Amino acid sequence: MPLAKRAQGGFSLLEMVVAMAILALSLGALYQATSGATRNIRSDERYAYGVELARSLLADSSQVPLRGRNDGGETEGGFRWRVETQPLDIDNAGLEKGQLQRIQVTVSWADGGRERQVVLDSVVEGRRWE
Repeated sequence: MPLAKRAQGGFSLLEMVVAMAILALSLGALYQATSGATRNIRSDERYAYGVELARSLLADSSQVPLRGRNDGGETEGGFRWRVETQPLDIDNAGLEKGQLQRIQVTVSWADGGRERQVVLDSVVEGRRWE
């Protein structure tokens, strides 16, 4: 009869230790996946802001002086921007030099340990300011 008392239901200490180890590994993997997703979302938000800043700067520069434009700055959020124009060299088009300008808008920022950058190119009107 003493054998019957020994065969009680329940888990042994070894089974509990193995179950806790599996649980700890699973929770660690879940934590890493969650923090990686959060980091990706933050990076995507900064990229979207950089693109919108570049588009806004391009829209603000729809007309530039015939001599061109070359300026830049930095936002409070650490985004550095630069707007540069130069006259397009169009021969035999009947246009005055500088009436069409190639524009390049560059926005750069630090994202973690990496330097990110967005560059937009277009053509805008060069005008005399009176």
